[in-house]
Amino acid sequence: MIERREFSKLGGADHGWLKAKHHFSFADYRDPERVHWGSLRVWNDDEIAADSGFPPHPHADMEIITYVREGAITHEDSLGNKGRTEAGDVQVMSAGSGIRHAEYNLEPETTKIFQIWIIPDKRGGKPTWGAKPFPKGERSGRFVTLASGKEGDADALPIRTDARVLGATLKAGETAEYPLGAERHGYLVPAKGAVEVNGVRINARDGAAIAKEPVLKVKAIEDSEIVLVDAA
Repeated sequence: MIERREFSKLGGADHGWLKAKHHFSFADYRDPERVHWGSLRVWNDDEIAADSGFPPHPHADMEIITYVREGAITHEDSLGNKGRTEAGDVQVMSAGSGIRHAEYNLEPETTKIFQIWIIPDKRGGKPTWGAKPFPKGERSGRFVTLASGKEGDADALPIRTDARVLGATLKAGETAEYPLGAERHGYLVPAKGAVEVNGVRINARDGAAIAKEPVLKVKAIEDSEIVLVDAA
């Protein structure tokens, strides 16, 4: 089962400095049919204006993954962590028992991100933050694990949940496969381009909610940059 969720029909908000589209219920957007997908709770498509951003605010008991599509995001938190994450790279914050953080676009142009929240396996724990570059050339033609709570994914950023966040870049006509498993929840969004997922066309920034599909065969219709969540 693959349900296409068109970008133009997603919920959202325009705050001037922030233009957001919500794949799931978030803030003032409520859709009882789209509260979560397995343990995947939030997928926000955010455009943050230059010299603006999210001031300090709290989080707890959530794994928050930020995939930077264009520009860069600068992070600061109550643990003293600071960092700048550029396009194509990823940062992860395990909110644990509680953390305050701020996310700013200090660049001269708009920054575009996917922010993904996944429910952790357990509540509490020490909060952590980390970031890592993932050169697009290294995921050319294949899926690479960016963040993971699974054993054996030592090269990925760690998260405290039975899930993976993966990325791939495909040239038009190329195909990549991923063994999702029939009992798992997949959610795939092309950051750029257009793809077919097991024969279903998914355009740029559309969402594909996937269930009962043991193997995903993703074929690029156009040059594409893809993000996939594999969740319990």
